[in-house]
Amino acid sequence: MMSVAPRAVTSSVRDQELARLLQKAAGGDESAFAKVYDLTSPVVFGLAGRILRDRAAAEDVTIEVYLQAHRLAGAYDRERGSPLAWLLTLTRSRALDRLRAERRRWLLEEPLEASVLPSDVPGPADATEAALDRRRIQVALAALPAPQRELIELAYFGGLTQSEIAAQVALPLGTVKTRMRAGMMALRDALLPISSPVAKEPA
Repeated sequence: MMSVAPRAVTSSVRDQELARLLQKAAGGDESAFAKVYDLTSPVVFGLAGRILRDRAAAEDVTIEVYLQAHRLAGAYDRERGSPLAWLLTLTRSRALDRLRAERRRWLLEEPLEASVLPSDVPGPADATEAALDRRRIQVALAALPAPQRELIELAYFGGLTQSEIAAQVALPLGTVKTRMRAGMMALRDALLPISSPVAKEPA
């Protein structure tokens, strides 16, 4: 699959450009959506490949993601994250769905072995709590300065190393490390209520 590397632009400018292109694509502008693909497909394909560990499957998922994004372009909400984070969220969902489908296929082929496997499917309470945590993380990410948010999104959603991120955004590695450290510290402070249990009063 041929792809065009994203331009070396600042995160805020890139986000504005992608949001503008998605808005035009929602109105039927196919050339605008083609530009969205050109600017983001290397990162989308990279994440799919890291999750699936299979190039052909990653290519399939990448195509599915952009078909879905094309249908949902009008529903994109800038308040819930950057365009790239939105696309990478779709990618993670599609790739994990494919992994689950492969697992179900294996379970059907190996019924005796499958019967003794423990279930790792979360219950309703776990799913609700996980959804709340995801929303808190989205809000905390959105509150970060754009330069920090972009790097953390590339690391978390894109699965890139700091060296790969530096090459992706055309910044010195030291700058990437400094921005990511500042962003992670801000996220830690914002999300502290999630990870720290409330201390109980002594009896």
